[in-house]
Amino acid sequence: MAASVADTSVLAALVFQEARSEEAGLLLADADLYEPPLLAYELASVCRKKVLRYPRIERQLLEALSLGLALNIHWVDIDQPRVVQLAVRHNLTTYDASFLWVSIALGLTLHTFDERLGSIIE
Repeated sequence: MAASVADTSVLAALVFQEARSEEAGLLLADADLYEPPLLAYELASVCRKKVLRYPRIERQLLEALSLGLALNIHWVDIDQPRVVQLAVRHNLTTYDASFLWVSIALGLTLHTFDERLGSIIE
């Protein structure tokens, strides 16, 4: 298994079967994921937005969230001052910088569909 980090854009695509879910699946196939605890909150936030938009499928969305959070994820505690430094240096939100920090701290590839974050890691 290849160890990597995937931000919310990639994991939400996979978990909620969004437009790029197939691509996300290929990126994460057999991945050993290392993630900031923030990921759980961000996936829950994505789920909330989808439930509000598609109330008829609330149960399926909540099931997808539960399955996503049950993935074999290694939760990594964050060095918040370093995250802030990364956020300022790269003009990122602290949320995006948290994923970047994990990838840098552990020397892992960061998968993202976010253009701004993607331009930093290229």
